[in-house]
Amino acid sequence: MTTTLDEEPRPLGELTLTQQALPKDSNGNNKVYAGWVVSQMDLAAAMAAQRITRSHIATVTIDGMIFVAPIKLGSTVSFYTRIGKIGRSSITIFVEVWAQSITASAQHKVTEAQFVLVAMSEKGRSQLIDQP
Repeated sequence: MTTTLDEEPRPLGELTLTQQALPKDSNGNNKVYAGWVVSQMDLAAAMAAQRITRSHIATVTIDGMIFVAPIKLGSTVSFYTRIGKIGRSSITIFVEVWAQSITASAQHKVTEAQFVLVAMSEKGRSQLIDQP
């Protein structure tokens, strides 16, 4: 598909998680804390990874995060995930965060990052990922 200059940017990946930014998630400027965003991204990455690994998982690294826009209190925050590399016991998940304030007609990109997670056994040791 060809993209023209007048097309709006769109999220890449599958919608995995949607949250509303609540007062407890915000600072004195009515903007959402970065830590809340990171924790929700980690949750979305874990959900995506667990669908593939069908096991417990643990986050190993988070890479490449830059916040390009704030999230206003009350906004709907959407987390999109894409599967990257699947290794023997690890899986790479790309997470994009998009937000839409209650007064906006479109959502905007907030941040993105690459998460690497490891499949874990019941005993807490890494285990092989059974790939379909």
